[in-house]
Amino acid sequence: MFKVEDFQNYGKEQFETCVASASSMQHGIQAIASAYGDYTKKSFEDTKSFVEKLSGVKSLDKALEAQTDFARTAYETFVAESQKIAGLYNDLAKQAFKPVETIASKFTPAAH
Repeated sequence: MFKVEDFQNYGKEQFETCVASASSMQHGIQAIASAYGDYTKKSFEDTKSFVEKLSGVKSLDKALEAQTDFARTAYETFVAESQKIAGLYNDLAKQAFKPVETIASKFTPAAH
């Protein structure tokens, strides 16, 4: 038989799940924004350092060497930071779907 208390408890449980999910999503978005900010700052500092180094170069060979080093370092940093940010997006997606999984598990019959 249908009980009002059961319906109220279910609604309360879903509300608490949504609040917890929103909080964890907020933390995930903040982590992503922070990672983008850190990468941008590092990229700017690396570029500034490269320009300073390049301005002091006296020969074409040294200029090409400095540019090659900068390009290699910039690429390695980009790949590392991209992987880090992709992991943060992955974690955020898992957190976003966790409430859906919880609700779906209640309506899915258990496998024997």
